[in-house]
Amino acid sequence: MYNEWSLDVFYKGMNDPALENDMKKLEGAVADYKSVISTLSYDDTVGTLRKIIDLKETISLLVRRLSGYFSLRRSTNSADSEVSVPQTKIQMLMSGMAKENVMFEKYVGNIEDINEIIAKDDVLAEYSFYFGEIKQSVSHNMSDDAEAVFAKMNVSGGRAWGDLFSYLTATVEVDYKGEKTTLAFIRGLAESNDAAERKAAYEAELACYSKYKDSVAFALNSIKAQVNTEAELRGYASPLDMTLEHSRMQRATLDAMLEAMREYLPKFRQYLKHKATLLGYENGLPWYEILAPMGNAGEKVFTAEEAHKYLVEHFESFAPDLAEMVDEAFKNEWIDFYSRPGKVGGAFCSNLPFLKQSRVLTNFSGSFGSVVTLAHELGHAYHGMMIQDHRPLNTGYTMPVAETASNFNELIIVNDAIAKSSGEEKIQLIESQIQDCTQIIVDIYSRFLFEDEVIRRRKNTFMFAKDLENIMINAQKESFGDALDPEYLHPYMWCCKSHYYSAGLSYYNFPYAFGGLFSRGLYAKYLEEGEAFLPKYRALLKATTVDTVENVANIAGIDLTKPEFWRKSLQVIADKIDEFIAETSK
Repeated sequence: MYNEWSLDVFYKGMNDPALENDMKKLEGAVADYKSVISTLSYDDTVGTLRKIIDLKETISLLVRRLSGYFSLRRSTNSADSEVSVPQTKIQMLMSGMAKENVMFEKYVGNIEDINEIIAKDDVLAEYSFYFGEIKQSVSHNMSDDAEAVFAKMNVSGGRAWGDLFSYLTATVEVDYKGEKTTLAFIRGLAESNDAAERKAAYEAELACYSKYKDSVAFALNSIKAQVNTEAELRGYASPLDMTLEHSRMQRATLDAMLEAMREYLPKFRQYLKHKATLLGYENGLPWYEILAPMGNAGEKVFTAEEAHKYLVEHFESFAPDLAEMVDEAFKNEWIDFYSRPGKVGGAFCSNLPFLKQSRVLTNFSGSFGSVVTLAHELGHAYHGMMIQDHRPLNTGYTMPVAETASNFNELIIVNDAIAKSSGEEKIQLIESQIQDCTQIIVDIYSRFLFEDEVIRRRKNTFMFAKDLENIMINAQKESFGDALDPEYLHPYMWCCKSHYYSAGLSYYNFPYAFGGLFSRGLYAKYLEEGEAFLPKYRALLKATTVDTVENVANIAGIDLTKPEFWRKSLQVIADKIDEFIAETSK
């Protein structure tokens, strides 16, 4: 129960007759879809739209089941060759629908009285936001043929480069203390209690990137070149504008958040300098000490079973339905716990609303931080539970709101632990929370600066590994300022973060800052309103798939386009920094 996840809810294996049957169903549904699109007319608009939506729902559910199964298998075994052929087949089937998808969107775009039309059918009426987005996006469509070509080329272009990055990071061998280990394991040692081990792991990590940095440099260049090309072909002013529209987010919201973040960078630098002093450094904090645990609380090591009990008990006091879902996740093998060769690093949650479940991957070490990571990912699962009753095409939330429930879960766990602690244990917990905030504010800002610079430069030049290293170092210096030791930065952060390697998902950095700050604003409202907040919270999460970021926040009475909201959330962190400095200066 506390080891690997079960994927039997999908299929019993690659030889399961149900898998082959679903592949055939998918092929048939795609053929039917193309046939219907080829005979589009406005003679019976309601009937035509309903027929297309029914087919799109069928295709969506089949693809999510099949592709979800294949990708989850590969995430725990990057060398799983059995999934390659069917996975590629699905990609080709989907890319082969690109022309028809554009024809459908243009068809919808030409329906002037779309709201009156869809109101005549109960199913179509549930897709009012969906159709509204189509109407808005039509102006950015390429020609039918161009969309078809672009989608097919992406399979061997941006998507393939992303797959290369995933494979290389999952399989690279890191030389450490005379043995071979994984990148995920070596990066995890950044949180070791042993200072010598942290430094040795950092040096081993940086050394390992020489094995594949040139390869991923080509991958990164190729992906960002494709992103620039797509933004231009679709008529966006920049890839960032394209990302914001796909995120259902206004530029004013991003600008307000970044403005507030920049204002508070000096406070985070004050914390990092103080930490450097506490650890005995005079020239700023070395990169390998950013995640160094502080305090001497003799941290408990959790078993997976103990983590299970701990999380259920803590979430019970907030929301019983959350506690019940967490209990189910542990008992019914939703979670893949431990690091092993071929398994990807880090952690993620894959929502499966069509199954009313989720799957969580983590590299559990038994530390309190590992428990918090589980809480974070199970927050995503709770978000998935809130949207599972939407229709199939209404279950996709965007990047900024994706980190809301996960960060909220973290706050529940960590704030409760801080409230019940004292002395060295309290110092350790407060510093750990500040440390996490430093990652989602200061480090994320450096990653935003890096990606923005890479995208701009890629319009005119190719960047070799050394160029990318320099861009990363400059971004870190601009964000962290003089708080870090310039001799010990991390020039290879672009070699280990998958967020840069998706042609369809650029700027996957600012959503982490958004999620961290937005959740803190929501948590403050929860403390003010108590149980009365919970219905708003659930409604807010449910609305994330069918409304804009700004409208979602309005459910809780929040205006995201003004810096004031973001400043209030940042001030909460600043107060924690002051408390930490005061406690450790006695």
